[in-house]
Amino acid sequence: MAGSTQRDPDRPPPLAGYDVFGADRVLTEAVARHLDAGLRDEAAAELSGLGRSCGSAQAQGWAEQAEADPPAARTHDRYGHRVDEVVCSPAWHRLLGKGVAAGLAGSGDRPGGQVRRAAGFLMWAQVEPGTCGPLSATHAAGPALRAAPELSAAWEPLLASRVYDQEPRPPHRKAGALFGRAAARDAEGARARPARDGMYELTGVWRCSAPMSDGFLVRAPAPGGPTCFLVPRVLPDGTRNAFGIQRLVRTPGNRSDALAEVGFAGTLAHRVGAEGDAAAVLAETVAAGRLDHVLGAAGLMRQAVARAVHHGGHPDDAPLTRNVLADLAVESEAATTLALRLAAARDDGGDGDERAAALLRLAVPAAAYWVAGRCPAVVRAAAECLGEEGWAEESGFPRLVREAPLHSLARGGGSGQALEVVGVLERDPRVLDAYLTEVGAARGADRRLDAAIRDLLTDLADLAAARGRARRLAERLALVLQGALLVRHAPPEVADLFCASRLGPDAALSFGGLAPGADLGGVVERARPAG
Repeated sequence: MAGSTQRDPDRPPPLAGYDVFGADRVLTEAVARHLDAGLRDEAAAELSGLGRSCGSAQAQGWAEQAEADPPAARTHDRYGHRVDEVVCSPAWHRLLGKGVAAGLAGSGDRPGGQVRRAAGFLMWAQVEPGTCGPLSATHAAGPALRAAPELSAAWEPLLASRVYDQEPRPPHRKAGALFGRAAARDAEGARARPARDGMYELTGVWRCSAPMSDGFLVRAPAPGGPTCFLVPRVLPDGTRNAFGIQRLVRTPGNRSDALAEVGFAGTLAHRVGAEGDAAAVLAETVAAGRLDHVLGAAGLMRQAVARAVHHGGHPDDAPLTRNVLADLAVESEAATTLALRLAAARDDGGDGDERAAALLRLAVPAAAYWVAGRCPAVVRAAAECLGEEGWAEESGFPRLVREAPLHSLARGGGSGQALEVVGVLERDPRVLDAYLTEVGAARGADRRLDAAIRDLLTDLADLAAARGRARRLAERLALVLQGALLVRHAPPEVADLFCASRLGPDAALSFGGLAPGADLGGVVERARPAG
């Protein structure tokens, strides 16, 4: 007998054909909160346009195609000439082109630009996170390049371009360019030595993200110490730089993007900044990349919660399901609220606000530790709300589950982020003043938050012993900051649930442990994706 095409009335329709921005109350409120009144309408219209693209069936179809057609290494052309290219799915290129056209690879150098770009990036991470790597690396490259004004003048306009030009050409013949990053795979064999015309030659085995890019920021040992370099994929005369792709590395996460091991053998590179100054040159680039991991993790959380609420609100309104969904919604709202506050601080810091810049130096690694580390548990718990259906590829959840751990593995992993928190506290006392000013704006509004601030100050009193408990310290810094932001800006029921379940004495270690009596239904409805 032929199969029936009738829909199951107990199943919700697919979550498609909607405005991802307009359907996210937390994100729309945060954007409005952090932009000047004169920018809000323009930004909302622009972000709603991107939101409709993100929520379209077309974009979701491209994401599925890109995931089903992983990249492949192409070392030679049909004539046997060495080309060392990475071939990605046409659907992946379409999505990457959309992200570039939306300005997600740009520097955000316009009024409110960091907030607007952050909101767009958070939405784009919900569509196909495999394109987020090159978009993020390109966005973050600008601050490093400014240490070499000639390179900055040649490359930054290409990085800010909204034209996706995927053809391998030298920069002066490109309409737009993308960047990747490279790290030494074999630290002992990696070397940089001066060569002709002020350039350097790099040797060794390197692990490259976004190996299809036009340029790469590389930290390499030079005679004067660790130094930042720009490795162009194509040289000014049009010849390919030495860039021998040895293999593509398969990792957990999305299947659409590529990570490659590359052999550098006399590979030409431009020095960026002075020899030995790699850490200082790359500091802002690293911070921008960290914030993108916070945004990416917040985006994955939001998409997981939106799908779970969309599904769970139809046939199943059991009290326990509602408790889990409300708990997940609170976690997602805290992540989005914190991420957009940090983006706003980048706008303020770019305008010369020293307190905002100091806040970022402490809060970004703390947020990267906590939000990225929390993401896998949120996504997994949201998938469980769908039962067995949540593990079907068609549900979209397996892609989210695979991607969720990646943000906590980057930049040295959770321990690396936590140790950076301790390090910046040791190096710069201004960061703690900026942090306490930020959370102090919420003092007196919630007794549990006030108690958590006092406990945190006790923990911070002995920094000499902090390295052994750096992960807990980073967690508490992030949670207190999230609590302060929610107390100030979220509805009372959301702030109350957060403070009770994350800062109070009855905090639960798993989702679904919220105390009875709260307006859980209202919290769940706030998280429902509705236009």
